[in-house]
Amino acid sequence: MLGVSAMFVGGAAYADTTVVPASSLTSSGNYYTDNIGDIVVMTGGGNAPGIGNPSGRNDDGFSGPIDLGFNFTLYGNTYSSLYINNNGNVSFGAGISAYVPTGPTGANAPLVSVFFGDVDTRGANSGVVHYQLDTPGQLIVTWDNVGRYNGRSDLLNSFQLVLRSDDFVIPTNEGQIGFFYKNMGWDQTDTSQVAAIGFGDGAGNATILEGSLSSGLNRVVQNKYIWFNANLEPVPSGVPEPTTWAMMLIGFGVVGVSMRRRQRVRVVFA
Repeated sequence: MLGVSAMFVGGAAYADTTVVPASSLTSSGNYYTDNIGDIVVMTGGGNAPGIGNPSGRNDDGFSGPIDLGFNFTLYGNTYSSLYINNNGNVSFGAGISAYVPTGPTGANAPLVSVFFGDVDTRGANSGVVHYQLDTPGQLIVTWDNVGRYNGRSDLLNSFQLVLRSDDFVIPTNEGQIGFFYKNMGWDQTDTSQVAAIGFGDGAGNATILEGSLSSGLNRVVQNKYIWFNANLEPVPSGVPEPTTWAMMLIGFGVVGVSMRRRQRVRVVFA
């Protein structure tokens, strides 16, 4: 992965973007937990958000601010609350009803995008968004069998976010932030042709999964998962202990080689 320094070309500003290779995904086909918790009732949003509807069915709605009961740091800023947005992401400082993804940097608030697309849960066969804070220091948000705009539930997506506090004791081979995907039937909707996965700071800087904003992202992540550490770096699955790993690298003559692949990406923001 390659960070691109901010620059100005023709009056437009470009920001640092880090690309995480799709090879960092691990096969699974399961949620982190099947205890998906309570329905998210929307408190704000776009033109047809279903505000206050106890069923959770809506389009472009968001809920929050939701008190986490713990601190979570993203891009150097620490938060104790967030917004859950129907369109596949959570944000900090403001709810987001945007439905056409232009990448994680396409929003004017810091956010974590598990699958930023035009989710619409008003269809007859669509599920809704759930969340639970039962485990101290851990939030689970699940978009369970959700449909797409405009009220279509012919194809459904199931994905889950695990977000942990700054002082959470991380189990071996896990991380502070986890994205989990089961069946992923769509990325195209009546309003957009692509989706995005990653993190943004609201000012144009981002970490994105390879394939974001490209057709077929749903197939890339289907039945996969990925953990990230506090630095938004992917956590390798089943790696040896640090000392053993270092000795292995010496043995192969690759000490100092980055464990991440870097790619040059230009991101435009206003």
